Amino acid sequence: MMNCFAGKWTGLKIKCHSISFVWIFPYLFFIIFNCLDGNVVLAQKSTSYENPLIWADFPDLSIVRHGKDYFLTSTTMHLMPGAPIMKSRDLVHWQTINYVFDSLIDNSKYSLVDGTVYGRGQWASSIRYHNGKFYYLFSPNDEPFRSYVFSTTDPSRKWTLVSRLPHFHDNSLFFDDDGKVYVFYGTGQLRELRSDLEDVKEGGVDMQIFKRDSSETGLLEGSQAIKYNGKYYLLMISWPKDGKRRQVCYRADKITGPYEKKVILESTFGGFSFVGQGCIVDDFNGNWYGLVFQDRGAVGRVPLLMPVRWKDGWPMLGTKDGKVPEAGVIKLPPYAVKQNFLLSDDFSEQNLGLNWQWNHNPVRSAWSLEERPGFLRLKTSRVVNNLYLAPNTISQRMFGPKSTAAVKIDLTHMKNGDVAGFAAFNGSSGLLEVKMNGNQKLLSMKEEVVELSEKRKAVLSVDEKVKSSININGNVIYLKITGDFRSGTDSANFYYSLDSKNWKELGGGYKMIFDYRKLFMGTRFAIYNYATIATGGFIDIDYFKVDR
Repeated sequence: MMNCFAGKWTGLKIKCHSISFVWIFPYLFFIIFNCLDGNVVLAQKSTSYENPLIWADFPDLSIVRHGKDYFLTSTTMHLMPGAPIMKSRDLVHWQTINYVFDSLIDNSKYSLVDGTVYGRGQWASSIRYHNGKFYYLFSPNDEPFRSYVFSTTDPSRKWTLVSRLPHFHDNSLFFDDDGKVYVFYGTGQLRELRSDLEDVKEGGVDMQIFKRDSSETGLLEGSQAIKYNGKYYLLMISWPKDGKRRQVCYRADKITGPYEKKVILESTFGGFSFVGQGCIVDDFNGNWYGLVFQDRGAVGRVPLLMPVRWKDGWPMLGTKDGKVPEAGVIKLPPYAVKQNFLLSDDFSEQNLGLNWQWNHNPVRSAWSLEERPGFLRLKTSRVVNNLYLAPNTISQRMFGPKSTAAVKIDLTHMKNGDVAGFAAFNGSSGLLEVKMNGNQKLLSMKEEVVELSEKRKAVLSVDEKVKSSININGNVIYLKITGDFRSGTDSANFYYSLDSKNWKELGGGYKMIFDYRKLFMGTRFAIYNYATIATGGFIDIDYFKVDR
């Protein structure tokens, strides 16, 4: 109990003879109740927010509320662990609490063998709650084309694989009031599942409930379905012919239709492009809110929070004039948690934090926190010729509007041909790396752009441009990257130091790029080490320090 009140009563003196306990009791009850219930303290009944809610890569949002708790998920594609689960109680302050899976092993490409899954893997997903369990459905956009269903009774604990189903692109799992289970997917496709979710239902609904009209082009993607006041609502992103990206809604009195359509959001925001693709959710007081993402260049696709106004039975997003608000208030008490999406790390814990993700499946035997306590050891485990095929590259999201991170690396045990470094990692990457040439260490600032095959996402080539190089002495180096993601900027700069005090820029500025044809993700801070001649070397990372 005392921890709940720590730091909250500074300067407040209570004299028992001058305060009526009849008067103060309701307030004490409120404070005690909320302390016992979680992290919320004091009688604050609303939470302010600013957009973007999180200035980092969180696309393809799906949300579920269970009681006072909200659980949100996003796309992480080829990153492992995958399918993040984030928790909040006020829709503003979020914290990653778990991942649905540690790795995917249905084909070797998830381990960077015989191809890759760049820009594929775990795509737009849906998270739902039904009869005491949480369910998670996603369909990797990659062979073998199938879907995965996971479940758990506690989202912070282990998720169990329930079934592998047919492929459902950009799906929305839906439990109807009559006990039937469906999945919306593609452009207006609907399929009925068995009630145990172990397979599709034989003889069940399998149909296209609507087709795009003449104003649309391409797919209507990002399905997120709800039921409200007896009607069925399906939110999707729209790409109108010669028009602007927008959020549309289809509704019907029956799940099989007929459906009518309405544009519920068409808005730019913050000097960036039009907003579209997301989800809506209510609170326990009956208020509704929307989380919709916006493309913001190299940082990725960022979530925006906004009110939902039910007008003539339609969930209209944004302000009264249909715009994304710069700021707002959520009518929920603040949820006092620390975001853990980008964090410093001295690697003193027994396990990696949830802020870290590997590029594809890691080689478990080739990294360690135990072999040298207080350091993350990255060993070479496979001979490759570029970063995009290197196992055990570890990363965190870069953040806007600006973010900086630095690493301290012990290079003592690198072998001839080994390459280690720090990157602004994407399909077009800026690299600050050390290569061992015999006994000499060459530090370079480079730009690398990968070319991938269409089907297998195999690495066809890597276009490499060395902007600056110097020979260095010593076995310890400090590397730093700054990122500026303000509108029209997307620049990174690279620095090194041999003593952590005197920093020198190397290579000049670098223009970061988001390219959906390559990695299809926001740029990330990434640490890597790979062998080009023979395995057996390793590096030790002392720390990763963030300045936002």
